[in-house]
Amino acid sequence: MLFFSVSCQAEQESNVSVEYGEFPQISGRDLNKRDKVVPDDFVDKNLIIIVAFQQWHQPLVDESISLLENNGLGETHNIIEVPTVQKTSKLAEVYLDGIMRAGIRDDRIRNRTITAYLDKNQFLETLDIPSDETIHWFLIEKNSKDILARGYGIIAEEDLELINSY
Repeated sequence: MLFFSVSCQAEQESNVSVEYGEFPQISGRDLNKRDKVVPDDFVDKNLIIIVAFQQWHQPLVDESISLLENNGLGETHNIIEVPTVQKTSKLAEVYLDGIMRAGIRDDRIRNRTITAYLDKNQFLETLDIPSDETIHWFLIEKNSKDILARGYGIIAEEDLELINSY
């Protein structure tokens, strides 16, 4: 895989790379209980996927999405957050979905939050993510699964120029 890495400094270090590869197809459900396939159901514009692994990642996701939306990327890109959770029992999934839905009343946020219950280790390996200690984000090309850029940590001001360049 060819890639070019650019390091950026923000309040939290953000590592960004431009590379070629495909985002795997994952099935999930948004917080309005609709089945979704990522990235296939979001191909009409370039897509920014923010993947979270821990409950405490939510402030990192919120700060990243706020920066994107405050800079107009909500108009030009689809922006989704994908909490990834290790596949467990259906009962545990229903319970966790209910807790998340109860905490988020805004339909717009519920629509863009797609929870994926999957084999987390396989997902990390497929995307070459070394750990689940912070969020990871991916810029996916319109009408495809092609990864145009990716990074980890909070999306920083410096990352916007790269994201906007596609």
